[in-house]
Amino acid sequence: MFLVVAGFFQSFYKLIIWRPDVVFTKGGYVCLPVGVAVYLLRIPLVVHDSDAHPGLTNRILGKWATAIATGAPLEHYNYPIDRSRYVGIPIAAEYHEFSEQEQIVARKKWGIAIDRPLVVVTGGGLGASRINDAIVLSLEKLLKLTSVVLICGEGQYADLLLKTPANSNSFQLYPFISDDFVSLLGAADMVIARAGATTILELAALAKPTILIPNAKLSGGHQLKNAEVYVKSQAAVVVDEDDLVENPTVIVDAVEKILSNKKGTKTMARIFSSYARPNAAKEVAGMIISSVNNKR
Repeated sequence: MFLVVAGFFQSFYKLIIWRPDVVFTKGGYVCLPVGVAVYLLRIPLVVHDSDAHPGLTNRILGKWATAIATGAPLEHYNYPIDRSRYVGIPIAAEYHEFSEQEQIVARKKWGIAIDRPLVVVTGGGLGASRINDAIVLSLEKLLKLTSVVLICGEGQYADLLLKTPANSNSFQLYPFISDDFVSLLGAADMVIARAGATTILELAALAKPTILIPNAKLSGGHQLKNAEVYVKSQAAVVVDEDDLVENPTVIVDAVEKILSNKKGTKTMARIFSSYARPNAAKEVAGMIISSVNNKR
């Protein structure tokens, strides 16, 4: 609270000096003192909320915002309809549905077999130990069904190197991928991932059949609520992390179910891809510019 109060006075001073025409915020507690100062100074405020569950900061700033952009459909929010617009989440243009030929090229680049399905598993930038452990415990069964690429995070990488096969065209282990990650995701037939808002929309743009394993411990349970949006419309499959810990083979069952139902998988991927918003960045920019023009 002390830092928030200090941040308010810093923000108030800087905004008087800078005199911006508009302020854009993305949520998080660091935006709260800025947003309060913006409100008091009557500066137009544009808010973008990626998650399907608004955090405390966005719930407060949403009352004062000139315009509100959302990452999920509007029915998942309590924002004023007249000031809100569903735009999705701005993502890189490289995220697009890969053709069969593009998949083959990507697999050759990564040294992955082209005659077997491929599952890419990622727990986010830092990795996810529970997901990593479940994949390793189920790896023998998984490799009978599909090739696997596991991005495990730096923390467990050294340990998992001792527990998994050497990298080959059927299994690969990486601590982190910073270069051309999109081509690896594009090469996949299926992705297993956390339920971060941006990750979900990137996978939707790729039209990838996806198994989401939300982290229930994050603030406000926002990943659970993110996942709920796509489960309700049958755009993705969700595996409960606690179930995964108790019985790691639930991930094998989920993978096998998706791989064995090609028609259902295509339908799921098509529904998922409908959430992609390739013009999200342009729409947000338009909302910011309109807020400036309306002020004038």
